[in-house]
Amino acid sequence: MKKNILTFLAIFISSISFSQDIIEDSPYKMNQKYEKIHHKERKNVVLNPVREADVMWSRKIWRDIDLRQKMNHPLYYPQENEIVKTVERDNLFTTLYNAATTEQSIRIFNANFDDEFQNEIDKEELERIVQGSIVKIEMLDRDGETMYDENGEIMYEEGTERKDGISQRNIKTWRVKEEWFFDKQRSVMDVRIIGLCPIADQIDANGELTGIKQKICWFYFPEVRTVLKNSLAYNLVKNEAENKTYEDIFMKRMFASTIVREGNVYDRRIDQYKIGLDALLEAERIKEEIFNIEHDLWEY
Repeated sequence: MKKNILTFLAIFISSISFSQDIIEDSPYKMNQKYEKIHHKERKNVVLNPVREADVMWSRKIWRDIDLRQKMNHPLYYPQENEIVKTVERDNLFTTLYNAATTEQSIRIFNANFDDEFQNEIDKEELERIVQGSIVKIEMLDRDGETMYDENGEIMYEEGTERKDGISQRNIKTWRVKEEWFFDKQRSVMDVRIIGLCPIADQIDANGELTGIKQKICWFYFPEVRTVLKNSLAYNLVKNEAENKTYEDIFMKRMFASTIVREGNVYDRRIDQYKIGLDALLEAERIKEEIFNIEHDLWEY
């Protein structure tokens, strides 16, 4: 009898202990009922080595990822604001921006000159492009007139503000530079991403879209993989136990895109010689040509 009572008490006490919640002290842990550490401990996906002698054909391709397409939403969201901040994950631009400015773990390259990573910029320059230029605030009197000191110079307030910055909500396109090649050693058509460039929709002083696309900077993809492999992105299949990292999205080609340029003797984009529907058809022609080249190299 005593043995049965002790057994019952042991089962009762253990059930109570397992049913209790563990009180955490950080917002990230408080938002999870189990510890997510898989993506934090992940290593980069190992790529197959490629020798020049094994490459029978190669071509550089530039393509645009439109973040307004549903398949690309994991790269665009979440969008932060002053009230709500997501502690589990950031969007793609926030992830790379923080790595370049706060952590300073990756390099940044100027987007205005070229996409060949020849002109490196510092984090202050990137902050100026994204947040805007720092301007002084003039001191005003009761009538709204500018105040001057005894030497006749304009008086400024202690604080400063930034002007002509870029809202992250307007960064709706990512340009991808990649190289396709046929590896005869493995008998496969393969691709390597070379760089990523966020592009923002430019707005005027009235907050209206101007129709101009503003390239922000270039990130060297082999370098930023060290950041992307540990950064979560939302899974569109609505299973948060299987969330992907940004490296998964790019390495598994889990995005929709449109070709905007191929390597050519004129070094020009498609929109420089085709417009409208003809440009889309040209992009499809290039994609189909790459597909056909792979099949033409086989013997049946």
